[in-house]
This record gives sequence, structure tokens and C-alpha cells, in this order.
Amino acid sequence: MSEEKESSNKLLLFILLGIILGALVGGLWPAVGHELEFIGELFLNALKMLVVPLVIVAMVTGITRLGDIRRLGGIGGKTITYYMVTTAFSVLIGIILVNIVQPGTADTEEERVALRGGQLLPDAEYTIEGSRITLREGTFSDFDTRYLVSLLGQEVSGRVVSSKDASGTVEVSDWIGNKSGEVVVPTLTGKGLTVDLAVAAKVKGKEGRSIGDVLKDVLMGLIPKNLFKSMVETKILPLIVFSLIFGAVLTTIGAQGKTVILFFEGANEAVMAIVRLLMYTAPVGVGALVAGRLGQAGGFVGFWPELVQVGSYALVVIGGLLIHAVVVLPLILRIFAKRSVLSYFKNMATALTTAFSTASSSATLPITMRNVTEKNKVSERTSGFVLPLGATINMDGTAMYEAVAAIFIANVYGIELGMIHMIIIFLTATLAAIGAAGIPEAGLVTMVIVLQAVGLPIEGISLLLIIDWFLDRCRTTVNVWGDSVGAAVIDARVKESPPAA
Repeated sequence: MSEEKESSNKLLLFILLGIILGALVGGLWPAVGHELEFIGELFLNALKMLVVPLVIVAMVTGITRLGDIRRLGGIGGKTITYYMVTTAFSVLIGIILVNIVQPGTADTEEERVALRGGQLLPDAEYTIEGSRITLREGTFSDFDTRYLVSLLGQEVSGRVVSSKDASGTVEVSDWIGNKSGEVVVPTLTGKGLTVDLAVAAKVKGKEGRSIGDVLKDVLMGLIPKNLFKSMVETKILPLIVFSLIFGAVLTTIGAQGKTVILFFEGANEAVMAIVRLLMYTAPVGVGALVAGRLGQAGGFVGFWPELVQVGSYALVVIGGLLIHAVVVLPLILRIFAKRSVLSYFKNMATALTTAFSTASSSATLPITMRNVTEKNKVSERTSGFVLPLGATINMDGTAMYEAVAAIFIANVYGIELGMIHMIIIFLTATLAAIGAAGIPEAGLVTMVIVLQAVGLPIEGISLLLIIDWFLDRCRTTVNVWGDSVGAAVIDARVKESPPAA
């Protein structure tokens, strides 16, 4: 046992070293980091490759080990309750913290536009030549394709062509009439313009959806037309539903069922053995992922200005995540599972560092299950049910992030929110985060829903995207930690509950 513990500690040390080296390479030599990203993608693909077989065999094995199938309702109810409560706690923490700090607040419209990274130039005279606008005096700031030039008094706008060279000239892709949406030719000279955030390309097509629409899609997705298609697309919820039904049926068909159960137990051991082998490549894989992402951001030189622009917002999100991860979840672990917080956390360190590197709860699932069952000694019957479900619907960090982001965007646009708006944000963020499972780009979909619920401009998401890749890693880590704590809590509750008579 001591030899295994020593080996685990060495692996964790190497993973941390990989993250540090990856950050240095990507930060100092962005081009090199970008080139190394494919190594990280190979590691990530290997993890994702294991998700589908792991979910199926772990769920089936977990269900069959419950014994009396009537216990399934008990463990299911406890799991959903835990996820709902912890997610609600995280959202509440975020709302309280963002209202105390008030990131993004400003006194004037000019300051608010500046916070959004734009410019308000009501008196600036300009000339237009084709798709190029030139100031007669002064210069534009640095803008990219997230920004839109609007000509005051003409109802004409043009999306900025990405440029990092501050000058008196800005190129736009086309001049579009604000009302007609068609390409137009603006007046060649004029006075007054603004450069402000536009709706990001990633966000387009996601407007007009409600929580009801999302929940409907999720419910429809529970019963797929083609299970194999769900496997190919790594849609976890329908796999969970199938595995639950399949495992339950196996316990009712006697000797033939026992033969199949033995097969799944063997398959479960085989998949976990592959996970253990894969972990030897983790230091290189996670390091390459970090290097590649920092390389895409332009290294430390490119990342730092982005961080400064939304620094107060990022600090609130990280602060809220830390409170939830370091205070709330440990208290739940100690009180309801009666576990040593430090020991449990230490045993989850490999999974948590992987979650930070991959930004994916599903991809981290194989390592999460290994850490929870082998290191923290949570029963496989509990972890096999709780963890796959948690990786799909338990989004503590995501829900908090969306609540904080909504209030931050309101501050940046000078929109005052009352108590009723806070309640709507609380409910919407909680339900949307839980209900977004299996939806492509779920984070963006749910963010749009939260903003639309309280009438906030969705173009504000464009401002968040510059730092989202980093915050995504932070909230994914908290999501995985919440899943892990949940497994211990549910395991303790199940052990206390005697089988139904």
C-alpha cells in the first residue's frame, strides 16, 4: 500500500510539473506551445475514448451491485437532491459576492463603453472609402472581430476586421443597415461613431431559447432513436438511462443474468486498468494542453491584457469558486460523509489537475472514478451511479459562473437589477446548468438563456469569451470536486439505509 501511495504521489508531482512547464512554454514561446497542442489532444482523445465504455460498464455494474432494485430509487433521489442543493449553494455564493464587489460598474456611458473595450466618439469626424473608415483627428484603439463600428445618425454598422495595430483607420467586413440587415453604402463623410461589442459568432443561433426548450431537448434526448449514435456523439444521459434499465433487468433473469453481470464486472476492471496505464502519459498530456491553450492566447503577453480587461470579473468568479470548493463542499464532506477533507482532497488531486487541464468533466470521468474508488474507497456500486450522472448534470462551477457573468454584464451596460431579477438569475442559472446536459456548446446556450431571462444584452458574452478558456478550467475543476464529494456523501447515506423489506 505504501508503495502504491508513493507511486501516486510521484505521478501527481509529475503532473504538476507538466502543468508548470506547459504554462512556461506556452506563455514564453506561444508558437511552440501551439505546435505542442496536438500531443495534449491525443491524451484528451484517449480519455474521451474511454468515457462511453466506462459509463456503460460502471453503471451496469453499480446497479447490479445494489442488490434489491428498490434501492435504486433511494440512491437516485439522494443523488439528485445533493446535486440540486450544492448547485443552488454555488449560485447563491456567486450572486452575493458579485453584488458586494460590483465588477464592471461605471458612472458614465463613455466609461461603460471603455469597460467593454470599445470607444464612444460622438464628436469625431470621419471619412469612408469602401469598407474603410478613417478619423480626421485621433486614433482608434486596438479592436478585433468581436467589435462593431456604428455610425451615429446613419443607422449603419460594420463588423471590424481583426487588427491589433492602433491607427486612425479601421477596416470593416461590410456596411450593414441596422434595420434592413442588408449591405448598404453609407454617407462618405460624417460625425460621431461608436465601436462596441457585437454578438459573437459563437452565440448566433442560440438566441430565443428558454429553459423549457432546453429541458424539453434533454427529456427527448433521454430516449434516443439510435443508441449507437449517442455513443458516437458521446451523449452521456441516454447511455445512463439505457445502462440503468439494462442493469436492473439483469438482476431479474436468474442464471443467464449472472453470466452477463460477470462479463460487465470483468469489463469494468479492464477499463480501469487502461485508465491506470493512461495515467503514465498524463504529465506530458496535460502539459501539452496547457502549453497549447496559452499559445492560442498569444502567450503571457497576449493573455495579460485580456485578464486586465475583465480582471475584476475573473477575480469574483475565482473567489466564488474557491469559497464553494474550500468551504462549502469540505463542510458537506465532513458533516455528511464524516471523511477527512485533507485526505480525500489529496486522493482526488490527480483527477482535479486533469480536470483543470482538459476543461472537461466527461473526459476526466475515468480518472475521477479511479481516484474515488481505488484511493478514497467509495464503493463501486455508488460511484458507478453517482459519478457518470454528476459529470453530466452536476455543474456547480458553471452555474455560479453564469450568475456572476449575468450581473457583471448588467453592470457593464449600466442596467440596474432589482431583487426580482436576482431571484430569476438564481433560478435560471441553477436549472439551466442542470438541464444543459448533452447539448452542444451547453455553456453558451445556458448563458444566453440566463441573460434573456432578465433582458440583458447577449453581446456582452463577447467580452467574456476572451477569458472564458481559463475560467472554464477553474469551474470544471470545481464541478469534478463536487462530483467526488457527492460520491462520498451518497455512499455514506446509502450504507446507513437498510434495504427495503
